[in-house]
Amino acid sequence: MTNITCQPAGDTAIRIQFNEDVSPELNRKIRAFCKRLSDHAVKGVTEWVPAYHAVHVYYDSYFISYEKLHDMLLDMAYSDSEYQKETVTLVKIPVLYGGKAGPDIAQVAGNSGLSEHGVIEKHAGEDYLIYMIGFLPGFPYLGGLSEDLATPRLDNPRSYVPEGSVGIAGGQTGIYPLASPGGWNIIGRTPVKLFDSDREEPFLYTAGDRIRFVPISEREYDRIEKQVQHNTFQIEKEVMQDG
Repeated sequence: MTNITCQPAGDTAIRIQFNEDVSPELNRKIRAFCKRLSDHAVKGVTEWVPAYHAVHVYYDSYFISYEKLHDMLLDMAYSDSEYQKETVTLVKIPVLYGGKAGPDIAQVAGNSGLSEHGVIEKHAGEDYLIYMIGFLPGFPYLGGLSEDLATPRLDNPRSYVPEGSVGIAGGQTGIYPLASPGGWNIIGRTPVKLFDSDREEPFLYTAGDRIRFVPISEREYDRIEKQVQHNTFQIEKEVMQDG
């Protein structure tokens, strides 16, 4: 049985810690816990944020005490109810790899012993699980990167990483939804807006969904970029069974 701990995180949140290795199975347990939390609709709970090993649950102490919520959350976390497989969304993200869009692809290639084309094939050859979203609105931390592509962070982080940049840091890959400083190895860029506060659904995906990177040419990048600017681009999504 998973060892689960529950402790305060400031005076308005509780951290539920699942003490086991990061894996798709643990991610399913965390999502199942969040589903139970949603189904219970506990009065006073205002928000919850899942991460790799944990879930932060925010609450209003006017409606529920720490002690009562602590016990309720542990009961939910230890619930032995069987995980029900649900559908998840596979989001296909077009990416222009290399060149000015991916200035660190040569470094990743040198570290892996692959050619730049080999890096692209491997990176675009997997469907990645979104373990969590953080750092920036819509920044997906993705699991499933080939060990061959694992590359240490840059020794000197950049002060500016363009919006849409696709990067690798250690054994993780992810996408910068907004321009930001960063130390990830940038291997490509997508013209798609991952986060847009003006959209009815600001985010293209949620934790537990999958991302597939689709290589495109400069010409395709320019075409999609114009469609995005005119709000005519439709991201390709596919509904699939989880697990």
